Amino acid sequence: MYQSYKDLKVWQNAIEVVVEIYKLTENFPRSEIYGLVNQMRRASEAIPSNIAEGQKRGHQKDFLRFLHISYASGAELETQLEICKKLEKMKELNYIVVDKLLEDTMKMLNSLIRSLQK
Repeated sequence: MYQSYKDLKVWQNAIEVVVEIYKLTENFPRSEIYGLVNQMRRASEAIPSNIAEGQKRGHQKDFLRFLHISYASGAELETQLEICKKLEKMKELNYIVVDKLLEDTMKMLNSLIRSLQK
């Protein structure tokens, strides 16, 4: 186990995803404040939060369970981003940075889950 979840590159990346989601959603229409903005921010926040909680539980089985939850939140966020890209008012926004960060984070989560399952 790591000394702290803060040492994990996947957690650090996930924090960057949250920051980029906040930046991106600042450009969404006001009508989405209680819709997609809220959902996307919560899903993005759940990714590093579950990594942290799972790691601090101190048992590998718990850590794995929370990593799976984190991974599921990442899939939720990917889905929400795809919806945004198809909506007229939001399809012209720049999703490149957040897409890349989220993709990298999902790959890291997948690798960490696989390595802990062995």
